[in-house]
Amino acid sequence: MTDNAPTPAPVPQPAAPAPAAKPITRADFLWTGWAMLAAFFGASAAATARFMFPNVIYEPSQKFNAGPAKSYDLGVSIKFLSEQRVWIIRNEKGIYAMWARCTHLGCTPNWWGDQNRFKCPCHGSNYTIAGDVIAGPAPRPLWRCKVELSAKGDLIIDKAVLEDLPGKRELAPYFLEMA
Repeated sequence: MTDNAPTPAPVPQPAAPAPAAKPITRADFLWTGWAMLAAFFGASAAATARFMFPNVIYEPSQKFNAGPAKSYDLGVSIKFLSEQRVWIIRNEKGIYAMWARCTHLGCTPNWWGDQNRFKCPCHGSNYTIAGDVIAGPAPRPLWRCKVELSAKGDLIIDKAVLEDLPGKRELAPYFLEMA
């Protein structure tokens, strides 16, 4: 015969008493406060130092040498259209440069010599050779870039200095008179 008597369940032992929490002394409280104040001033100093050295995007210069001014014939030159996104236009009075960026949404218009106008392929804006809007949704004329002549006779174009207001864009530094 086997003994099938159930084994008695273990008797639960009373839990050990938790150690008494050490009371916070005045000195501990003050040291904690001073440490937090020091951490605050340290973080503020680090943020100020970080502000003094901002992230900078180094972009290529907007100024470029377009070669000898005398080498440009009458009409529109698309020599720097793909590289610099600029047309250089010479008329009977002088030279000016236009930024090849539609004032509607920024697409690059195309020069149509047979129609004597710039046409934007995105939304149909049309501009005269002077940059004035003659059709389409563009709200403003094309931007003219600053042009100047170097001591060697080279044409220097600066796309960082722009003007599109009639009356101002026909004057220096946005128009270079050529004799």
